[in-house]
Amino acid sequence: MTSSSGKRRPNFLLIVTDQQRADHLGCYGNRLLRTPHIDALAAKGVRAENFYVANTSCMPNRATLMTGRMPSVHGVVHNGINLDRNHVTFVELLQSAGYSTGLIGKSHLQSFGYDRPLKRSWVNQNGGKAPVEALRDAHKNHRNGPQYNCEWTPDWKAGRRKQVDTPYYGFDYVDLCTLHGDQVQGNYADWLAHQHCAPDTLRGPANAFPAPEYSAPQAWRTRLPEELYPSAYVGQQTCEWLTAHAARDAEKPFFLQCSFPDPHHPFTPPGRYWDMYSPDDVTLPPTFSEGDRSALVQRIHAYTQAGGSREGTAPFSVSERECREIIALTYGMIAMIDDQVGQILATLERLSMDENTVVIFTSDHGDFMGDHGVVLKGPIHHQGVVRVPFIWRDHELPNERLGATLKNVSGSVDIAQTILDRAQVAPYNGVQGVSLLPGLRSSTPISVARAGIVIESEAAKAQPGNASRFRLRSLITESARLTVSTDPALCELYDLGKDPGERENLWSKPEARAQRDELSQQLLAETMRLVDTSPLPAAVA
Repeated sequence: MTSSSGKRRPNFLLIVTDQQRADHLGCYGNRLLRTPHIDALAAKGVRAENFYVANTSCMPNRATLMTGRMPSVHGVVHNGINLDRNHVTFVELLQSAGYSTGLIGKSHLQSFGYDRPLKRSWVNQNGGKAPVEALRDAHKNHRNGPQYNCEWTPDWKAGRRKQVDTPYYGFDYVDLCTLHGDQVQGNYADWLAHQHCAPDTLRGPANAFPAPEYSAPQAWRTRLPEELYPSAYVGQQTCEWLTAHAARDAEKPFFLQCSFPDPHHPFTPPGRYWDMYSPDDVTLPPTFSEGDRSALVQRIHAYTQAGGSREGTAPFSVSERECREIIALTYGMIAMIDDQVGQILATLERLSMDENTVVIFTSDHGDFMGDHGVVLKGPIHHQGVVRVPFIWRDHELPNERLGATLKNVSGSVDIAQTILDRAQVAPYNGVQGVSLLPGLRSSTPISVARAGIVIESEAAKAQPGNASRFRLRSLITESARLTVSTDPALCELYDLGKDPGERENLWSKPEARAQRDELSQQLLAETMRLVDTSPLPAAVA
């Protein structure tokens, strides 16, 4: 299919990983981890140097990626809130413009079924007569019911669901993975049951191979062979979708999202990937043993030291050995993904789709991975958690841009606009990101009417070590991070140029008062700019 200009319309392959920080790739400066296939994308494309998530949890940031709108606008402010089916996604625009659309792997636009316990609920604020259930929220659409149970993992495990109902947020085809590590469910679990007569004997810590040399929490040596592991499944299904599309309608442009559930806890890389990297070779992060820690990090350490759980999704502190083990196992998970990316790129080339396919690589958020002695993530805006990779490989990029970097501060809120711009499809009213295409194509910085990238976080419940829920808003520029919070103790200011490890909080320093005031004003202005412009006024009869 060609555009109005007569040029063939580009295909898009969006590869998304889970919980992968930017410096967990060779092309982002990692000297131990080997990621040759992803590095090759960067060498033949452009890599964003300062790319940030809109939120530090899966569901909010993935909803932002799909809509180009901030969490406070699309309403998915933390995990456990479904993306409204009435919200327009950029994939729907591509679908409407004639694209074939597919999603393979993790979606997490709806709840997995393990996100809702202990979350917020209606509270009687004045002791009056309780309204009926339908009127207990400001929105009458409560985002529940059958159309919001497509990723509800208990239904998949019980056999009550076999497929996602499509179209699904613009996707014609969905091959779903829920959960992480060797615990993945969805379509993957059904496929696994057809590959092995007793799949439940291969998964989980109770069935794991003995690995007494490892002691890290949430780490076990899975019995799943490499060819049956979820990452291999996502890679294989992606290649099969591409092959089927080429046979079915090679002239029709496509948008395919390939979304790996790894790297993510539990740490269960299979086969040779388990010990591909030795913990002894891992260098601890420079800030691992730093005593000068933010208030949130101090609370995490205090919670862990008081016997708090290290088996859930909340961040926790680790010993030096545990940290090295977790990093080494994470590297194994990433190495496996890189091998799958290599297979996918080879399939594109074999099908003669390579030249006309824009390949994009990113992640939905990062991980502390030992920074300040902590692992995992949460409503915390340290660099390891909020800065993620973004690579754009496009054969129409000028030769001088191959292997170049995009210096502008940018983020996941910009992905929708950038893809739509490249596809020459106009966005909908209310989209909030900007197109990065001018900066990808030229070394001249993009001229944008924003001071930096805003990151929003809201704790779904009281976090470990915190008495109550809190909210965070950060503004990140090329040289600084300012974070304000409903909890005054969590306000922060870091000079990222002089202090990239975020060791010294300047918020209360008299010498930083002028910078704090200026950034606070910029954050306020940016927050006002991000107020929703949808809906449009009613049409005049």
